[in-house]
Amino acid sequence: MHPVYVLNGPNLNLLGKRQPQIYGHQTLADVERECHELAARLGLQVRFLQSNREYELIDWIHEARDIGSAIIINAGAFTHTSLAILDALNAFEGPVIEVHISNIHKRESFRHHSYVSLRADGVIVGCGTEGYQLALRRVGSLLAAGTDGK
Repeated sequence: MHPVYVLNGPNLNLLGKRQPQIYGHQTLADVERECHELAARLGLQVRFLQSNREYELIDWIHEARDIGSAIIINAGAFTHTSLAILDALNAFEGPVIEVHISNIHKRESFRHHSYVSLRADGVIVGCGTEGYQLALRRVGSLLAAGTDGK
């Protein structure tokens, strides 16, 4: 089975500590554990990764081209700035689901634009860390149906 890549961008390593009024109290380790538990129930495997470095996220997207079945990505602030991440995602042929813990549309105006959304097959915003589980369920449905999400 090819893993679902769950990619997390800058500052998500501080989840649970940084602005809990916006992002909640769960840590990224909590989210990872929940993703692995749900993936097992759905018959999926997860490769859960986080980096504050844009190039690492791009390298993982490239890696997913060869061995991944889908990508779930919370690119953090790179969502709003990175054409390079968009280009890498455009080279990936499987489903891509974009996740944001907060509702980016209720925040600063610069957060309203997402380069990732230009490639994403689905976008989940404002559902807290539960958004990762919603994304995994959607990926499971898409993979079971044999579709690439488009």
